Amino acid sequence: MNKRDRDAEFLFEVAFLKKIYRTGYPYLGSGKETVASHSFGVAFISWMLALIYEKNEKKQVDKEKMFKMALLHDLPETRTGDFNAVNKIYNKTDEKRALKDALLNTILEKEAYEIYEEYRELNTIEAQLVHDADTIDLLIQLKEQLDLNNPYADKWIKFAKKRLITSWGKELAERVLKTNWCAWWFIDLVGEEPN
Repeated sequence: MNKRDRDAEFLFEVAFLKKIYRTGYPYLGSGKETVASHSFGVAFISWMLALIYEKNEKKQVDKEKMFKMALLHDLPETRTGDFNAVNKIYNKTDEKRALKDALLNTILEKEAYEIYEEYRELNTIEAQLVHDADTIDLLIQLKEQLDLNNPYADKWIKFAKKRLITSWGKELAERVLKTNWCAWWFIDLVGEEPN
């Protein structure tokens, strides 16, 4: 029998996020997204927020750490599943244990767990910006649903906006919410603003 290769096993576990769907959308009534798709969006938004912060504050942030936080922030869901707001009323999960078990004996074990802990504690600007990126990614999905006439999306948007921490995250969120979800291609194609 071959010795277990924990690094290779871990990569299969990470890939499993492509198969786990975020569970809040059925309550919204429309939309669909995997946890991996969400993490991809969070990584891009984190990058953007890092640059916005650096431009405005004239201070550097650790972008590499932020990318790692974005990739890790929902990784425990390979083992726990995605608990939406309703699920969390009735269920508890041990995300720290799930992540420790996932990372056990991998090359990433120490560094990844420390980064995850920093993210959860929200004591650094990097963690706060990634937290806001997580919320902004949700707001992007909700804005799309709002523009497609889901009557409940606006209520969710108001609730989600309250979770934003930083002024930079709040400002970017407002810009997102003022933009039509299809403007990036529609204006170029037909030459006018979408309704």
